[in-house]
Amino acid sequence: MELAIDTSTDTASLALIQDNQVLAELTWRSGQNHSTQLLPNLNHLLDQSKLSLQSLTGIIVARGPGSFNGLRVGISAAKGLAFSLGIPVVGISSLEAEAYQYAELGLPVCPIFNAGRGEIATALYQKKRSKWCQLTAEHITTLDTLCSQISGKTVFCGEFVPTIASQLREHLGQKAVIPSQVTMLRRAGFLAELGLKQLKTGNYDNPATLQPLYLRRPSITKAKHR
Repeated sequence: MELAIDTSTDTASLALIQDNQVLAELTWRSGQNHSTQLLPNLNHLLDQSKLSLQSLTGIIVARGPGSFNGLRVGISAAKGLAFSLGIPVVGISSLEAEAYQYAELGLPVCPIFNAGRGEIATALYQKKRSKWCQLTAEHITTLDTLCSQISGKTVFCGEFVPTIASQLREHLGQKAVIPSQVTMLRRAGFLAELGLKQLKTGNYDNPATLQPLYLRRPSITKAKHR
């Protein structure tokens, strides 16, 4: 049985997978409370499924980009479980997990996270000839710059998209395909499907060196020296 953990943004999600099927899944609005809610919700999910941590054979975790605190909590939990249970762990791009649920549409999929300071974190993916491909790597940019690079119909997804939907439509018109907010709920089940492919091929991450994907360092206040 595999566990998928996603604490990339204010929305957190967990999924238990066995034989490529979702046994149980929990998605909730966590805000900045990942550290106090993640493990209790994992215990709840296991209790509801009448399963234990000892049943786990692999961990799949969203590695970012995303919330600095959220990613640290999720990856720390994943690494701790991998070490204590002696099982493999794989990290998957949070943007890729966001985009993957729209793979079957056949269009380019552009996930967008709010990066603050008037910028966004984004990438571009598409399923071509039955193969899921990354067209553009994860990066920080502005909405105006992103829109100037879109040449055809593209699916835009992510919990930040409803906030900027009017701007996307203004810039791109019918090129901007924006799913309903209900379907944009990020689910750990899609993260799990991506991670299972890596687990099956033995493409594991080293839990000692697995780190969050921060596209830039957090803002800190430097001490003033007298």
